Amino acid sequence: MSVAAATTLTLGSRFARELPELAVAWQANDLEDARLLVLNEPLATELGLEPAFLRGAEGVRFLTGSLVPAGAEPVAQAYAGHQFGGYSPRLGDGRALLLGEIVDARGLLHDIHLKGSGRTPFARGGDGLAVVGPMLREYIVSEAMHALGVPTTRSLAVTATGRAVRRETMLPGAVLTRVASSHLRVGSFQYAAAAGDENLLRRLVVHAVNRHYPHLTGAANTSLALLRAVIAAQASLIAKWMLIGFVHGVMNTDNMTISGETIDYGPCAFVDLFDPGAVYSSIDLGGRYAYGNQPLVAEWNLVRLAEALLPTLHDDPDQAIAVAQEALRAFRPQYGAAWSAGMRAKLGLRNDSDEAVIGSLITDLIDLMRAGAVDYTSFFRGLSGIARADSTVVRGMFLDPAPFDAWARRWTELDPDAEAMDAVNPVYIPRNHLVEEALDAATQGNIDLVQRLLDAVTNPHARRPGLEVYAAPAPESFGRYRTFCGT
Repeated sequence: MSVAAATTLTLGSRFARELPELAVAWQANDLEDARLLVLNEPLATELGLEPAFLRGAEGVRFLTGSLVPAGAEPVAQAYAGHQFGGYSPRLGDGRALLLGEIVDARGLLHDIHLKGSGRTPFARGGDGLAVVGPMLREYIVSEAMHALGVPTTRSLAVTATGRAVRRETMLPGAVLTRVASSHLRVGSFQYAAAAGDENLLRRLVVHAVNRHYPHLTGAANTSLALLRAVIAAQASLIAKWMLIGFVHGVMNTDNMTISGETIDYGPCAFVDLFDPGAVYSSIDLGGRYAYGNQPLVAEWNLVRLAEALLPTLHDDPDQAIAVAQEALRAFRPQYGAAWSAGMRAKLGLRNDSDEAVIGSLITDLIDLMRAGAVDYTSFFRGLSGIARADSTVVRGMFLDPAPFDAWARRWTELDPDAEAMDAVNPVYIPRNHLVEEALDAATQGNIDLVQRLLDAVTNPHARRPGLEVYAAPAPESFGRYRTFCGT
């Protein structure tokens, strides 16, 4: 697509057509001084969008919503949600817009979505804007998650608006252009259920199945099939979060997707020193969304989805509850199996290893890591050195290495595969201190550190010379880390 051919760009409007009750037609702010900060060229190519077009004036207008392609019907999506356990019946896209849908080179449908594009009817007193730092945080972390093999929404671009935004101080504004297989959330179903419109709820079920689980079309009970599929997808997703030490930070039901993709990178972080109680979000005062609580919170959110679906699960309310409860019982074993398989892989152990032996080994390792407060990412990456008869790095992480030595002898007797370990244990993650350093520089107009960090974390498993700083734990001077919602 050349710049001259920009008028041929088309987007679908399937969501707006099929679910008008969940869509409010809206237009993004017109940004005359918008300037592209970072563009995801590989993703653009996958979507059939030429980077040269996106870097041009018309492309920037498209990326910020000022240029509405043929067929597009930009809408703010309606949804409800439980936020820190409290129910809000009307949330929705307060500062976001779904521009439309696009088909990629593989024939898969994706949403093109904006964040920070201006006030909508769901803004609830907010200004509808976003600032450079948090939008770049989402870009960096979502692309790192993609490189780590974690299902996620992705970032196509971050564009500076040329306008200052008032927060604690005046900060440079930005718009994130986000790509997702859809933006359907648990909160979408809660909104439809709260409306008391069973027809809408059933149409939403059909829309979700057609969009994400087409193999379930024609199931005897489509709603039950969808619920089971979402439970399985979320069990797998949360296991992947836990295995890489990712803390989402704000697991409200409006931030849990039906697709099983990670969404909304606000006060997110990666654990440094291993601690199941790690909380980084400044607003999570009670630790509801602590690292170790994430599986239980996911299950709680799925119960809320099941509650919303009850009218469609069975005509008899009591039978509907029984059907939902049966489906929900699958979450814990599915999560446990996914997490255990992932831990086996991180430890380089064969799938046919004795289950009881492996279980005991993993439990003891978690206890050792907690007691030693070791750096999570460095520990697992360094562990393959022991399989290669080099214990220097990992032993040095423990003040008293004797208990770890005893554990390591048990582990090495199982003949761990060091190369297989290096394929799943990353060298580079978006370490919190490096993210903050890059975002601070970008807020001052220097995007170089963002680009260097992206180069490291989007190729996370191959150790490369010159990138040692991106593999090192935070210095002690960095102190206790806190993140903020990123508005």
